[in-house]
Order: sequence, then structure tokens, then C-alpha cells
Amino acid sequence: MVPAADFIPSRASFKRDYRRESGGPHRASLDADLVSVVEALANDRPLEPRRHDHALSGKWSDCRDCHVKPDLILIHQKPDAATLRLIRLGSHSELGF
Repeated sequence: MVPAADFIPSRASFKRDYRRESGGPHRASLDADLVSVVEALANDRPLEPRRHDHALSGKWSDCRDCHVKPDLILIHQKPDAATLRLIRLGSHSELGF
């Protein structure tokens, strides 16, 4: 399925995070789990409750985060219907939460 968002940019920090996680303990299912989350976000579908999608506060107040895995967080922005920005990917401790 192709995401509805026309433009899914990812920051250099997300790309670096993804490369790191691709070689880590989540490598076996990272792509499948990440694709399902990104497709739901891009198509404005609600995430499963286990994904804990919620708005952030403080310096991240314009972002949301959700759980790809229990300790693997995706920070993202959806500034408009056609754009989904992938900001960071990592554990709570790696991202400073």
C-alpha cells in the first residue's frame, strides 16, 4: 500500500538512527513494524493502543511519538495532510526520554 502522504521526508538524524537500529536487536522485524506504523500515520489511521501514540511537550512540543517496539520510539511530525516527517528513531534512553 502506498502512503497517502505525498511527501515523507526524513531527517539525517532519522537515517542515522535507522541504520543503527537495522544492525541491532530489532533487525529481524524492524522494516515490517516500521512500515506498518508509517503507513498508518501517513494515511491518518489511528495506531493500535500498544503503539502509545501521543503528543510530546517541551522542546519536542510540535512532534508526536509512538512505539514501534516496546523500547523503540519513532518521533514524527505531520504538519499537514500531505506531509509526514520522520524525525528520530531509538530507545527511550537514546532519545533522552
